Amino acid sequence: GPSNSEGAGKVSLLKKVPALKDGDFTLAECTAILLYLSRKYNTPDHWYPSDIQKRAQVDEYLSWHHANIRANAPKTMWIKVLIPLFTGQPLPSEKLQEVMEGLSTSLKQFEERFLQDKAFIIGNEISLADLVAIVELMQPVGVGCDIFEDRPRLMEWRRRVEDAVGRELFFQAHEMILNIKELSNIQIDPQLKEHLAPVLMKMLK
Repeated sequence: GPSNSEGAGKVSLLKKVPALKDGDFTLAECTAILLYLSRKYNTPDHWYPSDIQKRAQVDEYLSWHHANIRANAPKTMWIKVLIPLFTGQPLPSEKLQEVMEGLSTSLKQFEERFLQDKAFIIGNEISLADLVAIVELMQPVGVGCDIFEDRPRLMEWRRRVEDAVGRELFFQAHEMILNIKELSNIQIDPQLKEHLAPVLMKMLK
């Protein structure tokens, strides 16, 4: 149901997704949820390494990610699909250009600071850092902004992530994002439009 409902508030005080409910235990924020799940289910060490320095490198990326990749990549989806869908008005192309410029700067830093000449962000094995990064970077792709084009190092990294996760699972996980344009054809409840339109617009300020 809606994330602002009373029921959702019992799972997350912030009334935002994602949120996790594990028995009587509840948790918000995607990074905290991923770390909790990796510890609870004793996932393979490469996801969140036991080596203190490698783990610190994952933490470093996750800390940087929110103010950079995450601050820019999802906005392409809001600008090209979600805001026009909920407001009925397209945004000026200058807004998308502004976001793409910010994303380009973040991608340059991502390649030079974190990826460098390594197979994955932390080294030779995939980690939560790669998983968190790729999920955001597939969002521009879903709305026709191919950020991997003309970035061969980034493209090779994406292919390695796909192979490490498994291509079938990778595309299954991103199916909704890659078909996000189909949302333009659905009918939105007027009350939901009224609630979400100002929220989406505020996100771009």
